[in-house]
Amino acid sequence: MTSDDQPLLEVEDLTTTFSTDDGTLTAVDGIDFDVETGETVCIVGESGSGKTVATESITKIIKTPPGHIEGTVRYKGRDLLSLPESELRQIRGNEIAHIFQNPQEAMNHCYTVGWQITEALQIHRDVSDEEARAKAVDLMDRVGIANASSRFDDYPHEFSGGQKQRVMIAMALVGDPDLLIADEPTTALDVTVQAQILRLLDDLQDEFDMGVLFVTHDLGVVAEIADRIVVMYAGKVMERGDVLDIFDRPAHPYTQQLLECLPEFGGTGGGIPGTLPDPHDPPDGCRFAPRCEYAEEACRTGEQPEEVEVAPDQQVSCVHYGPGGNPSIVRSEGHGPGDGATGGDSEVGPADD
Repeated sequence: MTSDDQPLLEVEDLTTTFSTDDGTLTAVDGIDFDVETGETVCIVGESGSGKTVATESITKIIKTPPGHIEGTVRYKGRDLLSLPESELRQIRGNEIAHIFQNPQEAMNHCYTVGWQITEALQIHRDVSDEEARAKAVDLMDRVGIANASSRFDDYPHEFSGGQKQRVMIAMALVGDPDLLIADEPTTALDVTVQAQILRLLDDLQDEFDMGVLFVTHDLGVVAEIADRIVVMYAGKVMERGDVLDIFDRPAHPYTQQLLECLPEFGGTGGGIPGTLPDPHDPPDGCRFAPRCEYAEEACRTGEQPEEVEVAPDQQVSCVHYGPGGNPSIVRSEGHGPGDGATGGDSEVGPADD
Protein backbone atom coordinates (compact mmCIF):
# COMPACT_ATOMS: atom_id res chain seq x y z
CA MET A 1 0.00 0.00 0.00
CA THR A 2 0.98 3.62 -0.39
CA SER A 3 1.44 5.77 2.68
CA ASP A 4 -2.20 6.84 2.72
CA ASP A 5 -3.31 3.19 2.57
CA GLN A 6 -4.40 3.42 -1.06
CA PRO A 7 -3.35 1.03 -3.82
CA LEU A 8 -0.32 2.11 -5.82
CA LEU A 9 -2.53 2.07 -8.92
CA GLU A 10 -6.33 2.10 -8.90
CA VAL A 11 -8.26 1.92 -12.17
CA GLU A 12 -12.01 2.52 -12.14
CA ASP A 13 -14.51 2.34 -15.02
CA LEU A 14 -11.76 2.68 -17.64
CA THR A 15 -13.23 2.95 -21.13
CA THR A 16 -11.17 3.46 -24.28
CA THR A 17 -12.77 3.91 -27.68
CA PHE A 18 -11.45 4.67 -31.17
CA SER A 19 -13.14 6.55 -33.97
CA THR A 20 -12.89 4.50 -37.18
CA ASP A 21 -14.40 4.57 -40.66
CA ASP A 22 -16.76 1.81 -39.51
CA GLY A 23 -17.91 3.69 -36.43
CA THR A 24 -16.84 3.68 -32.80
CA LEU A 25 -14.65 0.76 -31.74
CA THR A 26 -14.75 0.00 -28.02
CA ALA A 27 -11.48 -1.65 -27.03
CA VAL A 28 -11.84 -1.32 -23.24
CA ASP A 29 -15.29 -1.11 -21.74
CA GLY A 30 -15.59 0.05 -18.12
CA ILE A 31 -13.00 -2.11 -16.39
CA ASP A 32 -11.61 -1.90 -12.83
CA PHE A 33 -8.41 -3.25 -11.29
CA ASP A 34 -5.66 -2.19 -8.91
CA VAL A 35 -1.99 -2.90 -8.23
CA GLU A 36 -0.33 -2.78 -4.83
CA THR A 37 3.28 -1.85 -4.18
CA GLY A 38 5.54 -4.85 -4.64
CA GLU A 39 2.95 -7.15 -6.24
CA THR A 40 2.54 -8.51 -9.76
CA VAL A 41 -0.86 -8.35 -11.40
CA CYS A 42 -1.23 -10.19 -14.71
CA ILE A 43 -3.83 -9.19 -17.28
CA VAL A 44 -4.55 -12.25 -19.41
CA GLY A 45 -6.80 -13.01 -22.35
CA GLU A 46 -6.83 -13.74 -26.04
CA SER A 47 -5.47 -11.35 -28.62
CA GLY A 48 -7.99 -8.55 -29.11
CA SER A 49 -9.29 -8.68 -25.53
CA GLY A 50 -8.12 -5.12 -24.83
CA LYS A 51 -5.16 -5.90 -22.59
CA THR A 52 -2.61 -3.67 -24.31
CA VAL A 53 -5.03 -0.80 -24.86
CA ALA A 54 -5.95 -0.89 -21.17
CA THR A 55 -2.33 -0.58 -20.04
CA GLU A 56 -1.48 2.10 -22.60
CA SER A 57 -4.52 4.08 -21.49
CA ILE A 58 -3.12 4.34 -17.96
CA THR A 59 -0.46 6.85 -18.98
CA LYS A 60 -2.33 8.06 -22.08
CA ILE A 61 0.27 6.86 -24.56
CA ILE A 62 -2.37 5.86 -27.09
CA LYS A 63 -2.93 8.45 -29.81
CA THR A 64 -5.87 10.74 -29.06
CA PRO A 65 -7.62 11.20 -31.41
CA PRO A 66 -8.60 8.73 -32.77
CA GLY A 67 -8.53 7.27 -29.26
CA HIS A 68 -10.69 8.59 -26.42
CA ILE A 69 -10.18 7.62 -22.76
CA GLU A 70 -12.69 7.94 -19.95
CA GLY A 71 -12.75 6.80 -16.33
CA THR A 72 -10.41 7.24 -13.40
CA VAL A 73 -6.77 6.13 -13.09
CA ARG A 74 -5.38 6.96 -9.66
CA TYR A 75 -1.65 6.62 -9.15
CA LYS A 76 -0.64 7.29 -5.54
CA GLY A 77 -4.02 8.97 -5.17
CA ARG A 78 -3.65 11.31 -8.19
CA ASP A 79 -5.98 10.91 -11.17
CA LEU A 80 -3.63 10.61 -14.14
CA LEU A 81 -6.38 11.14 -16.72
CA SER A 82 -7.14 14.60 -15.35
CA LEU A 83 -3.52 15.79 -15.28
CA PRO A 84 -2.21 18.22 -17.89
CA GLU A 85 0.27 16.67 -20.31
CA SER A 86 3.20 18.52 -18.72
CA GLU A 87 2.56 16.91 -15.32
CA LEU A 88 1.78 13.50 -16.79
CA ARG A 89 5.07 13.59 -18.69
CA GLN A 90 6.93 13.85 -15.38
CA ILE A 91 5.28 10.62 -14.22
CA ARG A 92 5.35 8.73 -17.51
CA GLY A 93 8.68 6.94 -17.92
CA ASN A 94 9.86 8.22 -14.55
CA GLU A 95 7.55 6.88 -11.85
CA ILE A 96 5.62 4.63 -14.24
CA ALA A 97 7.68 2.86 -16.88
CA HIS A 98 6.65 0.70 -19.85
CA ILE A 99 8.38 -2.28 -21.40
CA PHE A 100 7.00 -3.16 -24.81
CA GLN A 101 6.83 -6.56 -26.44
CA ASN A 102 9.03 -5.90 -29.46
CA PRO A 103 12.40 -4.31 -28.64
CA GLN A 104 13.34 -4.57 -32.33
CA GLU A 105 10.73 -1.91 -33.13
CA ALA A 106 11.04 0.06 -29.90
CA MET A 107 14.75 0.84 -30.32
CA ASN A 108 16.24 3.35 -32.76
CA HIS A 109 18.74 1.49 -34.90
CA CYS A 110 20.51 4.68 -35.97
CA TYR A 111 21.91 5.30 -32.48
CA THR A 112 24.04 3.28 -30.11
CA VAL A 113 22.44 1.44 -27.24
CA GLY A 114 24.36 3.52 -24.71
CA TRP A 115 23.26 6.79 -26.31
CA GLN A 116 19.61 5.71 -26.13
CA ILE A 117 19.86 4.79 -22.45
CA THR A 118 21.64 8.03 -21.52
CA GLU A 119 19.08 10.06 -23.49
CA ALA A 120 16.26 8.41 -21.53
CA LEU A 121 18.17 9.05 -18.32
CA GLN A 122 18.80 12.74 -19.01
CA ILE A 123 15.13 13.30 -19.83
CA HIS A 124 14.31 12.36 -16.23
CA ARG A 125 17.46 13.34 -14.35
CA ASP A 126 19.58 16.50 -14.28
CA VAL A 127 22.95 14.79 -14.71
CA SER A 128 26.08 15.47 -16.73
CA ASP A 129 27.06 13.40 -19.77
CA GLU A 130 29.73 11.67 -17.71
CA GLU A 131 27.32 10.82 -14.89
CA ALA A 132 24.71 9.63 -17.39
CA ARG A 133 27.21 7.30 -19.08
CA ALA A 134 28.27 5.83 -15.73
CA LYS A 135 24.65 5.28 -14.74
CA ALA A 136 23.83 3.72 -18.13
CA VAL A 137 26.74 1.30 -17.90
CA ASP A 138 25.65 0.40 -14.37
CA LEU A 139 22.10 -0.29 -15.55
CA MET A 140 23.35 -2.41 -18.45
CA ASP A 141 25.43 -4.40 -16.02
CA ARG A 142 22.52 -4.83 -13.59
CA VAL A 143 20.25 -6.24 -16.29
CA GLY A 144 22.87 -8.78 -17.27
CA ILE A 145 24.60 -7.28 -20.31
CA ALA A 146 28.09 -8.83 -20.19
CA ASN A 147 31.01 -6.41 -20.63
CA ALA A 148 28.59 -3.50 -20.32
CA SER A 149 31.23 -0.78 -20.64
CA SER A 150 32.52 -2.13 -23.95
CA ARG A 151 28.99 -2.74 -25.29
CA PHE A 152 27.91 0.85 -24.54
CA ASP A 153 28.82 2.08 -28.03
CA ASP A 154 27.38 -0.91 -29.91
CA TYR A 155 24.30 -0.55 -32.10
CA PRO A 156 21.06 -2.51 -31.57
CA HIS A 157 21.72 -4.85 -34.51
CA GLU A 158 24.81 -6.08 -32.64
CA PHE A 159 22.64 -7.42 -29.79
CA SER A 160 20.60 -10.62 -29.68
CA GLY A 161 16.86 -10.54 -29.08
CA GLY A 162 17.28 -11.34 -25.40
CA GLN A 163 19.99 -8.69 -25.02
CA LYS A 164 17.77 -6.10 -26.71
CA GLN A 165 15.00 -6.87 -24.23
CA ARG A 166 17.49 -6.44 -21.37
CA VAL A 167 18.43 -3.05 -22.82
CA MET A 168 14.74 -2.09 -22.93
CA ILE A 169 14.43 -3.07 -19.27
CA ALA A 170 17.48 -0.92 -18.46
CA MET A 171 15.83 2.02 -20.22
CA ALA A 172 12.65 1.46 -18.23
CA LEU A 173 14.61 1.57 -14.97
CA VAL A 174 16.34 4.91 -15.56
CA GLY A 175 13.79 6.76 -13.43
CA ASP A 176 13.70 4.18 -10.59
CA PRO A 177 9.98 3.57 -11.28
CA ASP A 178 7.47 2.54 -8.64
CA LEU A 179 5.22 0.89 -11.25
CA LEU A 180 6.45 -1.17 -14.19
CA ILE A 181 4.01 -1.98 -17.00
CA ALA A 182 5.32 -4.90 -19.05
CA ASP A 183 3.43 -5.74 -22.25
CA GLU A 184 4.34 -9.25 -23.45
CA PRO A 185 8.05 -8.61 -22.79
CA THR A 186 9.10 -12.24 -23.37
CA THR A 187 6.91 -13.19 -26.33
CA ALA A 188 9.59 -13.10 -29.02
CA LEU A 189 12.19 -14.94 -26.91
CA ASP A 190 13.00 -18.62 -26.74
CA VAL A 191 12.09 -20.52 -23.58
CA THR A 192 15.55 -20.33 -21.99
CA VAL A 193 15.95 -16.58 -22.55
CA GLN A 194 12.34 -16.02 -21.46
CA ALA A 195 13.07 -17.70 -18.13
CA GLN A 196 16.16 -15.49 -17.67
CA ILE A 197 14.17 -12.31 -18.35
CA LEU A 198 11.42 -13.35 -15.92
CA ARG A 199 14.00 -14.04 -13.20
CA LEU A 200 15.60 -10.68 -13.92
CA LEU A 201 12.28 -8.86 -13.59
CA ASP A 202 11.58 -10.71 -10.34
CA ASP A 203 14.97 -9.72 -8.93
CA LEU A 204 14.53 -6.10 -10.00
CA GLN A 205 11.05 -5.99 -8.51
CA ASP A 206 12.44 -7.09 -5.17
CA GLU A 207 15.28 -4.59 -5.41
CA PHE A 208 13.12 -1.60 -6.36
CA ASP A 209 9.94 -2.75 -4.53
CA MET A 210 7.99 -2.04 -7.70
CA GLY A 211 4.43 -2.87 -8.50
CA VAL A 212 4.28 -4.76 -11.80
CA LEU A 213 1.37 -4.84 -14.24
CA PHE A 214 2.17 -7.66 -16.66
CA VAL A 215 0.25 -8.29 -19.89
CA THR A 216 0.52 -11.81 -21.30
CA HIS A 217 -1.31 -14.50 -23.23
CA ASP A 218 0.98 -17.22 -21.85
CA LEU A 219 -0.51 -19.07 -18.89
CA GLY A 220 2.84 -20.63 -18.06
CA VAL A 221 4.21 -17.12 -17.44
CA VAL A 222 1.14 -16.22 -15.38
CA ALA A 223 1.62 -19.26 -13.15
CA GLU A 224 5.25 -18.35 -12.58
CA ILE A 225 5.06 -14.65 -11.79
CA ALA A 226 1.53 -13.52 -10.86
CA ASP A 227 0.18 -12.67 -7.43
CA ARG A 228 -3.24 -11.82 -8.85
CA ILE A 229 -4.91 -12.27 -12.24
CA VAL A 230 -7.36 -10.12 -14.19
CA VAL A 231 -9.02 -12.11 -17.00
CA MET A 232 -10.16 -9.89 -19.87
CA TYR A 233 -12.40 -10.74 -22.82
CA ALA A 234 -13.71 -8.36 -25.48
CA GLY A 235 -12.93 -5.29 -23.41
CA LYS A 236 -14.55 -6.58 -20.21
CA VAL A 237 -13.26 -8.27 -17.05
CA MET A 238 -14.60 -11.81 -16.77
CA GLU A 239 -12.85 -12.85 -13.56
CA ARG A 240 -10.22 -11.69 -11.11
CA GLY A 241 -8.51 -13.09 -8.07
CA ASP A 242 -5.50 -14.71 -6.46
CA VAL A 243 -3.44 -16.74 -8.93
CA LEU A 244 -3.66 -19.96 -6.92
CA ASP A 245 -7.42 -19.65 -6.45
CA ILE A 246 -8.06 -19.08 -10.13
CA PHE A 247 -5.76 -21.84 -11.29
CA ASP A 248 -7.24 -24.25 -8.74
CA ARG A 249 -10.94 -23.41 -9.19
CA PRO A 250 -11.63 -21.14 -12.17
CA ALA A 251 -15.17 -19.79 -11.98
CA HIS A 252 -15.97 -18.17 -15.32
CA PRO A 253 -16.44 -20.47 -18.33
CA TYR A 254 -13.96 -18.34 -20.27
CA THR A 255 -11.27 -18.77 -17.61
CA GLN A 256 -11.99 -22.49 -17.58
CA GLN A 257 -11.55 -22.63 -21.35
CA LEU A 258 -8.24 -20.78 -21.13
CA LEU A 259 -6.93 -23.19 -18.53
CA GLU A 260 -8.20 -26.23 -20.39
CA CYS A 261 -5.73 -25.31 -23.14
CA LEU A 262 -2.99 -26.37 -20.73
CA PRO A 263 -1.43 -29.83 -21.25
CA GLU A 264 -2.42 -30.69 -17.67
CA PHE A 265 -6.02 -30.74 -18.89
CA GLY A 266 -5.16 -33.05 -21.73
CA GLY A 267 -5.55 -30.18 -24.14
CA THR A 268 -3.42 -29.45 -27.19
CA GLY A 269 -2.48 -25.92 -26.18
CA GLY A 270 -4.66 -24.58 -28.98
CA GLY A 271 -7.18 -21.79 -28.86
CA ILE A 272 -10.84 -21.66 -27.92
CA PRO A 273 -13.38 -22.47 -30.68
CA GLY A 274 -15.01 -19.41 -32.19
CA THR A 275 -13.85 -15.80 -32.38
CA LEU A 276 -14.13 -12.65 -30.32
CA PRO A 277 -17.12 -10.41 -31.06
CA ASP A 278 -16.87 -7.37 -33.31
CA PRO A 279 -15.72 -4.48 -31.06
CA HIS A 280 -17.81 -2.14 -33.20
CA ASP A 281 -20.96 -4.07 -32.28
CA PRO A 282 -20.50 -6.20 -29.13
CA PRO A 283 -23.32 -8.58 -28.16
CA ASP A 284 -25.83 -7.90 -25.42
CA GLY A 285 -25.34 -9.63 -22.09
CA CYS A 286 -22.13 -11.48 -21.34
CA ARG A 287 -19.54 -10.87 -24.04
CA PHE A 288 -18.52 -14.53 -23.92
CA ALA A 289 -22.07 -15.89 -24.31
CA PRO A 290 -21.81 -16.59 -28.09
CA ARG A 291 -18.92 -19.00 -27.40
CA CYS A 292 -20.08 -20.36 -24.04
CA GLU A 293 -21.51 -23.87 -23.76
CA TYR A 294 -23.38 -22.87 -20.59
CA ALA A 295 -25.05 -19.77 -22.02
CA GLU A 296 -28.78 -19.33 -21.36
CA GLU A 297 -31.23 -16.64 -22.42
CA ALA A 298 -30.34 -14.54 -19.35
CA CYS A 299 -26.71 -14.53 -20.51
CA ARG A 300 -27.67 -12.90 -23.81
CA THR A 301 -29.67 -9.92 -22.57
CA GLY A 302 -28.90 -6.69 -20.78
CA GLU A 303 -25.39 -5.68 -19.77
CA GLN A 304 -22.31 -7.65 -18.76
CA PRO A 305 -23.29 -9.33 -15.44
CA GLU A 306 -22.15 -7.65 -12.23
CA GLU A 307 -19.12 -9.26 -10.61
CA VAL A 308 -19.97 -11.63 -7.76
CA GLU A 309 -17.56 -12.79 -5.05
CA VAL A 310 -17.20 -16.57 -5.23
CA ALA A 311 -14.34 -16.82 -2.74
CA PRO A 312 -12.34 -14.33 -0.66
CA ASP A 313 -10.69 -11.99 -3.19
CA GLN A 314 -12.09 -13.89 -6.20
CA GLN A 315 -14.85 -12.30 -8.27
CA VAL A 316 -16.58 -13.46 -11.45
CA SER A 317 -18.92 -11.81 -13.97
CA CYS A 318 -21.41 -14.57 -14.78
CA VAL A 319 -25.19 -14.85 -14.33
CA HIS A 320 -24.87 -18.38 -12.99
CA TYR A 321 -23.30 -16.95 -9.81
CA GLY A 322 -25.74 -14.08 -9.46
CA PRO A 323 -29.15 -13.89 -7.78
CA GLY A 324 -31.21 -16.94 -8.72
CA GLY A 325 -28.28 -18.55 -10.53
CA ASN A 326 -26.94 -22.06 -10.14
CA PRO A 327 -23.12 -22.08 -9.96
CA SER A 328 -23.00 -25.88 -10.17
CA ILE A 329 -23.92 -25.58 -13.86
CA VAL A 330 -20.47 -24.20 -14.63
CA ARG A 331 -18.42 -25.01 -11.54
CA SER A 332 -19.04 -28.51 -10.24
CA GLU A 333 -16.79 -29.91 -7.51
CA GLY A 334 -13.43 -30.82 -8.88
CA HIS A 335 -13.73 -28.54 -11.91
CA GLY A 336 -10.35 -26.87 -12.14
CA PRO A 337 -6.72 -27.69 -12.74
CA GLY A 338 -6.28 -28.86 -9.16
CA ASP A 339 -2.98 -29.18 -7.36
CA GLY A 340 0.11 -28.92 -9.46
CA ALA A 341 -1.62 -27.40 -12.47
CA THR A 342 0.19 -24.10 -12.32
CA GLY A 343 2.89 -25.09 -14.75
CA GLY A 344 3.17 -25.47 -18.46
CA ASP A 345 3.94 -23.21 -21.34
CA SER A 346 0.60 -23.01 -23.12
CA GLU A 347 -0.64 -19.93 -24.89
CA VAL A 348 -4.22 -18.73 -25.08
CA GLY A 349 -3.92 -16.74 -28.26
CA PRO A 350 -1.56 -14.96 -30.62
CA ALA A 351 1.19 -12.83 -29.16
CA ASP A 352 0.03 -9.42 -30.28
CA ASP A 353 -2.98 -7.68 -28.80
